[in-house]
Amino acid sequence: MKLVTAVIKPFKLDDVREALSEIGVQGITVSEVKGFGRQKGHTELYRGAEYVVDFLPKVKLEIAIDDALTDKVIEAVSKAANTGKIGDGKIFVTNLEQVIRIRTGETGPDAV
Repeated sequence: MKLVTAVIKPFKLDDVREALSEIGVQGITVSEVKGFGRQKGHTELYRGAEYVVDFLPKVKLEIAIDDALTDKVIEAVSKAANTGKIGDGKIFVTNLEQVIRIRTGETGPDAV
C-alpha cells in the first residue's frame, strides 16, 4: 500500500477530486496548508502598505491506495493540477506499513 501526498494550488482541488473519482479512488483527506518552494512568495499592497507574503496558500491531499493504483493516481493528480506555471505543487509517494479501519478492524488493502 502507498500513501500519495500532493500539495497543489487551492483552485485545482475540484479538478483533482473529479479525476481521482474517475479512476476509482474512494477516500481522500484534504488540508489547507501554507508553504513555498521556488515560488518564494510575493509582495502585495494592502491599504497603501506593501507587505511580503512568504507562505502561499496550498491544499494538501493525502490518498491511501493499493499499490496497483499508484501510477494512475500520480497521473490523474499531475494532469488535473497542472497549470504550467510555477507553484503547481509536488507529489510524494511513501510506503504504508499498515492500515486499520477502526469501525470494523479490517486491515491492509481491505481497510483502504
